[in-house]
Amino acid sequence: MDEYTDLETLSHRALCDMAQVRPVLDKIADKWTILILTVICPKPARFNELKRRLDGITHKALADALKRLERNGLVTRTVLPTQPIGVEYAITPLGHSLREPFEALCAWAAANGDKVEAATLHYENTGHRR
Repeated sequence: MDEYTDLETLSHRALCDMAQVRPVLDKIADKWTILILTVICPKPARFNELKRRLDGITHKALADALKRLERNGLVTRTVLPTQPIGVEYAITPLGHSLREPFEALCAWAAANGDKVEAATLHYENTGHRR
């Protein structure tokens, strides 16, 4: 019973704070943010290393995401005095504060990905396609 009450309270609070919550979620819940922050959380990384580790991300999508993360205070960008000049990205304390919820979300996705896929296939196979 308490579990439902807690969920109801959280739901009510989220709806009441929607004007504050939604813009923040829009900034951290896009396609690549969680994965980028997960890669640079343990240690800083250069652009090309990030691109290699994030299978499927385009150069433009990574560049745009890193600029957005830097603008939102989640990542720092440091120009390295190398030849040629290199750039390294590191997570900020604010970005690091997302580690626990992102790890929980990634663990949930890994544990439940097959169930989500099965539900999707079931839905499509029972004539719910548009």
